[in-house]
Parts: sequence; C-alpha cells; structure tokens
Amino acid sequence: MIHHLLQLFIYIIIADVILSYFPDVRRQQWAQILHKIADAPQRPIREMLPKDIPLDPSPMIIIILVQILMYLL
Repeated sequence: MIHHLLQLFIYIIIADVILSYFPDVRRQQWAQILHKIADAPQRPIREMLPKDIPLDPSPMIIIILVQILMYLL
C-alpha cells in the first residue's frame, strides 16, 4: 500500500511539472491543490540549490529519493 501511495506521489509531481507549462490550467483550483501537494517536499531542496540555475531540478531529486525509499521498503 505504501508503494502505491509513493507511486501516486511521483505521478502528482510529474503532473505538476507538466502543468507548469500551462499557466491557464494552473489557475484552476484542482491544479493549485496538486501544486501544493507536490511543492511541499520540493521547497526545502529549492532553498539549498543556487538561485541562478535555469531549470529546477527539485522534482527530479524528489522522484529519485522516493524511488530509493520504495526500493528500501
């Protein structure tokens, strides 16, 4: 069951990344809720990274960490 929840979280992160390219959809309430769920663990990673990098690697870092956690469980 935990594996399914972690896999669902990975899908939420991927959906949030895709939705970031569509600002009109991003304004909808369901997309904002999705963003809040995906953004919570990414925020501390973003704070540790340099501010001047062109792309945000925090979604990929979170996905890798969740995959490692799934492997260990």
